[in-house]
Amino acid sequence: MRVLVIGTGFGKHAAAPAYESAGFEVEVVSPRDDAAIRRGLASGIDLVSVHSPPFLHLDHVAAALDAGHAVLCDKPFGRTADEAEEMVERARNAGVLHFLNFEFRCRESWARVKELAEAGAIGTLTHLSWNWFGSGLRGRRFGWINDADLGGGWIGAYGSHLIDYTRWLLGGEIVDCGGVTRIDEPIHPDADGVLKQATAEDAYAAWFLLDNGATAAHDTGFATATPTTPRAVLLGTDGSIELTADTRLVLRTADGDPQTVEFDRPGRPDPALTTFFTQIAEALRTGAQISPSFDDGLAVARVMERLRVST
Repeated sequence: MRVLVIGTGFGKHAAAPAYESAGFEVEVVSPRDDAAIRRGLASGIDLVSVHSPPFLHLDHVAAALDAGHAVLCDKPFGRTADEAEEMVERARNAGVLHFLNFEFRCRESWARVKELAEAGAIGTLTHLSWNWFGSGLRGRRFGWINDADLGGGWIGAYGSHLIDYTRWLLGGEIVDCGGVTRIDEPIHPDADGVLKQATAEDAYAAWFLLDNGATAAHDTGFATATPTTPRAVLLGTDGSIELTADTRLVLRTADGDPQTVEFDRPGRPDPALTTFFTQIAEALRTGAQISPSFDDGLAVARVMERLRVST
């Protein structure tokens, strides 16, 4: 199978190697090279994988769909819920398979939490707490991720993953949310060294209510002076699951001793990408639509928009 990867950042350095590991033949093109994209779309490919900045998602997804190709789009799914909805409608009209790159569902430790929860290990799920702070935006050059008009912000860059995982793990749709956002690193130099003011958040703290009564809380950022260890706690009526650093899972129940599972630290590119792309290859062979899809991307986009309005 052949995939056209649009993107020379994450697309080239993470997605492309993962596709190769999943057995795809890969062509990578720049998101700003329209001629190369047109040639790629006309070259008999099986999938278009869009990893351009979010302000280009709609253009690239639409071009792929107009050419009749199955499409994977990276998150955040466009800049707004309106753009996400337009891409969903275009995919439905085109009648092709569509996928959303919420690959963290396939990270081994995150997937194990889901397996234990579905097996009833801690009873009925009631609450998810997620806490992590990184320093990747500290001192970083100004780019689209710092520009709200271009689809930037930590809610889209990382929160989209957490919102999708919250929906998937707790088994419901988010019906209400609220919180606060911050810009911990407000000034960044651009490519010419000119200092620019960030307009997109690099941290947020938020609460979520699902239609099944479960709740969730996220507290996270990416411009702190020093990084912290990721920690997630899932509560149920009969126990809890704690995941630390994505590598150590502890299952506690009211009537038993704690059980601990250790995982290897995710590498780069994250093995979750290869796992997900292998699932996509099978979907392409069988013609079966799988999740996460554009529909999941739209659901998350609507929650992100609601969250931004409430902050």
